[in-house]
Amino acid sequence: MSDDLKAYNIFDLRELALKRVPKGLFEFVDRGTEDEVSLHNNRSVFDRIRFKTRTFKDVSKRHQSTSIFGVPHKMPLVIAPTGIAGLLWYEGELALARAARSAGIPFTLATGSITAMERVADEAGGDLWFQLYMWPDRSLSHELVNRAKNAGYKALVVTVDGVSAGNREYNMRNGFTIPFTFSTRNVIDMVSHPRWLLGVMLRYLATTGMPMYANYPAAAKAKMTAGPMGRSSLRTDSISWDDLDALRKIWPHKLIVKGILNAQDAATAVDHGADGIDVSNHGGRNLDGIISPIEVLPEIVDAVGHRATVFMDSGVRRGSDVVKALTLGADAVMVGRSTLYGVAAGGEAGASLALKIYHDEIHRVLALLGVNNLTELSPDHLLFADNAQLRAPLAKHHNS
Repeated sequence: MSDDLKAYNIFDLRELALKRVPKGLFEFVDRGTEDEVSLHNNRSVFDRIRFKTRTFKDVSKRHQSTSIFGVPHKMPLVIAPTGIAGLLWYEGELALARAARSAGIPFTLATGSITAMERVADEAGGDLWFQLYMWPDRSLSHELVNRAKNAGYKALVVTVDGVSAGNREYNMRNGFTIPFTFSTRNVIDMVSHPRWLLGVMLRYLATTGMPMYANYPAAAKAKMTAGPMGRSSLRTDSISWDDLDALRKIWPHKLIVKGILNAQDAATAVDHGADGIDVSNHGGRNLDGIISPIEVLPEIVDAVGHRATVFMDSGVRRGSDVVKALTLGADAVMVGRSTLYGVAAGGEAGASLALKIYHDEIHRVLALLGVNNLTELSPDHLLFADNAQLRAPLAKHHNS
């Protein structure tokens, strides 16, 4: 089916997703918060990083395989947690997980997914990670952790930058809520997208009923009231380092802290047992005006040294973006919107196409840089055009 999509880059997949799904869903995926200053900076910052190439290099045997936490992977990518996949495509989380398995990379299932974690493990498999939000009732969050452990998930990604919901005004304008409620505006939006209406919403209604957060325990579901998408999920503003200590005690596998933009916080998270740090500003979806992850990536890499694996997300749309992040010290890059565009455009085939696009672009960039593998990337390959604060790490680590 990917041949039918006629998409040659991630931006093409975005356009196909825009046509296929209702505006309310598309904007939930695509947009940021408030004036979207951070959303746009996440992209424009990559333009200020230029490549310096080398020639007369034999790159005929180049590859982009890597290891993450000692596990070999075919690409330096991880599918980031995105809780909306199951509304973009029927059982979209299964589609994403299968695409990740085929591409040889990890898939992270979100707390707010529409498909239960056990089904994803049983029916998709692969290298599965689970993303966790801390809720006011910690026992409910810990219940999810134990379920993920029992289901065979190999890494826990705890998101810490969501203590308050982002001010995403378009969700209120579009009338999209979770649990889903019908309004004149979103009904018109849905019926104007008949392929989505028949293939997703009506299919759910005919089988399992109205889509809900499948991983929420009954006690958590009982506390939910309909609200704008992104605001109706439970969250707590009392998170502390004690929460990370408690998770470290009950989670036996790799523990990643997602949403850190401060070097001291990164080092402290490692002191409290984190195996990985994801440098992220939530894709520009929470605090507008916040710095871009890649602007602070080098200093966070310096702060944690070889003690932790460093990931980065937010604003990545090209293989060249991935290579720039790796050159600035990331061990791997998480992508969220890109694979959501793919799954919205064509299910598993669309998500697989998104990953193939990244693979091909990374492969091409490595060749043109004169690089045979990811460990050969160095700050010598970059020039920072106009931002003195954007610098190379003191010493790029190659932790796995």
